Amino acid sequence: MVPNLLVVLGPTASGKTRLAVQLARAAGGEIVSADSRQVYCGMDLGTGKDLAEYGDTPCHLIDIVEPGHEFNVFEFQRRFFEAFADISDRKRLPVLVGGTGLYLDAVLRGYRLIEVPENPALRAELAGLEDEELLRRLGQLRPVTHNTTDLLDRDRLVRAIEIAVGQEGAAVGLPPLPVLHPLIFGLRWERPLLRRRITERLRQRLELGMLEEVAALHAGGVSWETLEFYGLEYRFAARFLKGELSRNDMFQQLNSAIHQFAKRQDTWFRRMERQGTEIHWLDGSGDPFGEAQRILSAAS
Repeated sequence: MVPNLLVVLGPTASGKTRLAVQLARAAGGEIVSADSRQVYCGMDLGTGKDLAEYGDTPCHLIDIVEPGHEFNVFEFQRRFFEAFADISDRKRLPVLVGGTGLYLDAVLRGYRLIEVPENPALRAELAGLEDEELLRRLGQLRPVTHNTTDLLDRDRLVRAIEIAVGQEGAAVGLPPLPVLHPLIFGLRWERPLLRRRITERLRQRLELGMLEEVAALHAGGVSWETLEFYGLEYRFAARFLKGELSRNDMFQQLNSAIHQFAKRQDTWFRRMERQGTEIHWLDGSGDPFGEAQRILSAAS
């Protein structure tokens, strides 16, 4: 079946943006980002937007909300399908690219999500419970937790319970999601090569002014707590700027954290495969574009 969506996924620093742009230019396509932090304006170096790589290739779902906005998988899925319809209606080919496994999975497996408003009565009930009891309650409502960050922060844990309660039975009768015929490419590197790429990329982003970017965000009103919440680059840069870490300790700890994050991304992609998502893995150190073109030609 002719694909109506191309997908490029892979761990951080694997070259996803470059390959996606090459495919979009060759196939008359437009990029749709599947990155949970690149949606935020002003968070450029820290999120690795690599905006210069896009050139004149149109891209969607980048720089669409301000820092502090609570962007989530529900909003991503809704905005993705809006972009998908817009691009397809103009006879262009959507090319979805990113490393946020939850966002990719929500689109490719068609999570049935609804918007759940705050529930003051439920929040009052949960306020008196210990974190362990909240975890037990969430486990009963949602045995498989898609977003493990819900388990690390009390406010997000309460919100996860609120959403799980609000969604019970509510997805029945929702209109069908658009039918996708995706062709999915994954970029894979030998572990030592990817580790070197991650470390070098971090050095480059620091040289280009990543710390100054984080300082400017804080000076513009983004709290330290919010920067901490955004994790990785923003968490460790904030700790350095507050004087809690030396520059060398910041670099070493952040570098290690990004390596661990890349491993978690790979784990998520393997789980997607076990659940039935077919991924065509490409050798990042070879000619991934040429290999992808051959696969695309055979599928078209």
